[in-house]
Amino acid sequence: MPAPGSPAVITGMAVLNPLADDVPGFTAALRHGRSAITTTPEHRAGHAHAVVGAWLNDFTVTNWARRHLTDDPEAEQRLRLATAQCGLPAQTAACVAVAAVREAGWWDSPDADRAALVVAGNNLALDYYARMTNTDHLRPSHVLTHADVDVVGVVSEATGVRGEGYTLGGATASGTLAAIQGARLVRSGLVTGCLVVAPLSDLSPLEFRAYRLSGVLACPLSSDLPPRACRPFDRSRLGFVYGQGAAAIVVENAEHATHRGATPLAAIAGSGQHLDGRRGVTPTREGLVSAMRGALAESGMDVSDVDYVNAHAAGTIVGDAVEVAALDMVFGDKGQPLVNSTKPLTGHAMTAAGLQEIVASIVQMREGFCHPNPQLRDPLPTVCRYATSEAHDMQIDVALTNSFAFSGINCSLVLATCS
Repeated sequence: MPAPGSPAVITGMAVLNPLADDVPGFTAALRHGRSAITTTPEHRAGHAHAVVGAWLNDFTVTNWARRHLTDDPEAEQRLRLATAQCGLPAQTAACVAVAAVREAGWWDSPDADRAALVVAGNNLALDYYARMTNTDHLRPSHVLTHADVDVVGVVSEATGVRGEGYTLGGATASGTLAAIQGARLVRSGLVTGCLVVAPLSDLSPLEFRAYRLSGVLACPLSSDLPPRACRPFDRSRLGFVYGQGAAAIVVENAEHATHRGATPLAAIAGSGQHLDGRRGVTPTREGLVSAMRGALAESGMDVSDVDYVNAHAAGTIVGDAVEVAALDMVFGDKGQPLVNSTKPLTGHAMTAAGLQEIVASIVQMREGFCHPNPQLRDPLPTVCRYATSEAHDMQIDVALTNSFAFSGINCSLVLATCS
């Protein structure tokens, strides 16, 4: 086992959303500023309270496997068997997990057998659960399918990861929290590697109704084009737009990765977490500030070192304003990073959002560009700089990504390029 304190690096990653089902496709979509947000399909009439969204309509495990596992029939068969009786969250999680493990070079290796598994999210299969409460045809497999831990078993079976494993729930902060936990496991010396997976979060009509009643769900005018519904940091923002998506990363001890010849994609340099100490849906500036400052302190970075901030920035009326105030307090006149939001392109992937946005940040760091924020027309004032409506080339050596959630959960993570 590695000594405690060893750096944690990311050696594999994968993404699945309406924009793309692999990282190269996701990279192209980000660079072109393509949005997956569209009108809610008729076959999702039960979700009428979400009039727009980014929907993964054509996904099946079979089709995904045909595109990505043609060179490995055994892997395809293993994936199909593991996902045969599970719900959509576990199916998407298994696909991105297999892709990340293969990219990291863990497939059928002792590294996978000893690695830890952290599944991000809680209450993942709400739409499935709601449908099952109104049916007389309940399958025996329901005892597993409705539970979040089913994802742990499905991913472990599909990938061969067999070390310690569990789910980690923190609502919309889950993806980032899971990445932080994976890095901590690696840095502690308890494991040499950890697979972090964020499944698709499948909401039911009940959640959409509640979000709408609470005022945080975007309700655009019928005359607006669907992508216009999601406009983070804009004075005319309406609320968040739901997006379906999943992501996975392989976090590994840097020395071990180098020893086995793996190429690190980025380093997890530091993290910070802070609770607001209260129940509710409104974040506090102080909580976000503490999380960001904690991440910078652990990484040894100064605010002037940060090139890019992938903000939580869901487009909610209160949340965006609080995050801008927190960014201004942290960076002040000492740093002016470029601030961006990926959600106008992907929608808000809920418990998977943070991990999907970590992948988006690494893509931009490695490819040397900043993706557009196409709906930002009347920005909230800030000392930072906003991404514009066009992509542009830039060097990103250090990125900070934020996530926060209801009930006062705030977290930040610092990513750095690997020399």
